[in-house]
Amino acid sequence: MFKYLIQKRLESFVKRYFKKHPSVKLIVVAGSVGKTSTKVAIATVLSERFKVRLRDDNHNTQISAPLAILGVEYPDNIRSISAWRKAFKEAKQRINLPTDVDVIVQELGSDRIGEVPHFGTYLYPDIAVITAVSSEHMEYFRTIDNIAKEELSAANYSEMAIINKDDIDGIYAKYLTNPNTNTYGTSASAEYHFISQDCTTKDGNIGMFFAPELSDPMPTTIDVIGEHSLRPAVAAAAVAIKLGINTSELVRGLAKVRSLPGRMNKLRGVIGSTIIDDTYNSSPLAAESSLRVLYQLTSPQRIAVIGDMNELGETSANEHETLGKLCDPGLLAWVITVGNETEKYLAPVAKAKGCQVKSFKDAISAGIFVKGIIEEGATILFKGSQSGIFLEEAVKINLHSTSDEAQLVRQSSDWIKRKDVHFSRY
Repeated sequence: MFKYLIQKRLESFVKRYFKKHPSVKLIVVAGSVGKTSTKVAIATVLSERFKVRLRDDNHNTQISAPLAILGVEYPDNIRSISAWRKAFKEAKQRINLPTDVDVIVQELGSDRIGEVPHFGTYLYPDIAVITAVSSEHMEYFRTIDNIAKEELSAANYSEMAIINKDDIDGIYAKYLTNPNTNTYGTSASAEYHFISQDCTTKDGNIGMFFAPELSDPMPTTIDVIGEHSLRPAVAAAAVAIKLGINTSELVRGLAKVRSLPGRMNKLRGVIGSTIIDDTYNSSPLAAESSLRVLYQLTSPQRIAVIGDMNELGETSANEHETLGKLCDPGLLAWVITVGNETEKYLAPVAKAKGCQVKSFKDAISAGIFVKGIIEEGATILFKGSQSGIFLEEAVKINLHSTSDEAQLVRQSSDWIKRKDVHFSRY
């Protein structure tokens, strides 16, 4: 009951804020994967003209999202009445004082059915960006159809929607009721799209951006690798154009877009190797996309370190086996698995295809093994979930410099303590 009352109070503050400051634009980002990267990319590009508020972390739950929208810190002790009184006081000040932002960018998270639709009971976004519809939290959602209804609901309670055409199957258009909808992606069939002409680990993607508002394609460089890493930037460009940013601002903003820690982030590895750090989290769509990126990169040795994909419920066996089928012995020197699910389901399939496979229970053991097999100039993909996997610790072992540890995910003192307990079991 206490949590419910807090939530309702916060929601009322958000309503009052936007009523008091109608000029402030609200952009929301929903979807199965890629929300945070898309949110940050949007804020990066919009900052070329506007004052933008966003939280870099994942404060996207029913209680934390209203606080993030208002720019109020999440209390350290959520059971403390005095802490909430302080938060409420700050929220009221945000409402009553002149606004300090032009645009607020907020991601909307969902672990269970009904959470994204609930945001629509008190939020009236100017633009909703839907990043993907794919397997997530399957122990609760059960079917992709349920996920589609959940994530696409944000499009329907927003004034305008921008939908990822590449990662949302057209069959789910039946759940869209908002006629003011556009598409984005990295295929020419999307209204807003980017076509890459060259991609390297050094420079990222060089290519052309297309939009209905542009008379000619716009030459653009986006320093990320992989098509699925490009799509957040394309979404950002689409949102920016809708809000009136000009081409000069757009080019400058897109040039500043970078991969976030743990999300296809390029790092220097030992003996001249390149690490693709994709350790923040993992899902079937994200893991498949990451593996395809690895295949596209020119390298004398490619190694895929793949951790369990969590929260897949009854679909876990099938999803891990499907990923194993994508492991190509002609393109991979090694497939390294971490965790019980990948060892049980992915590894046998990859071996049957002819891949050289080694399985480990923990990330540290896997990281030590990888360091022993790396060849000069190798490219190593580390892809895994957080709970029970923590492949960032395998990355740490293979970094060129300890100074780059600051770019890894989950390195706070609290996370280190949790991981020390986890790894002490092995």
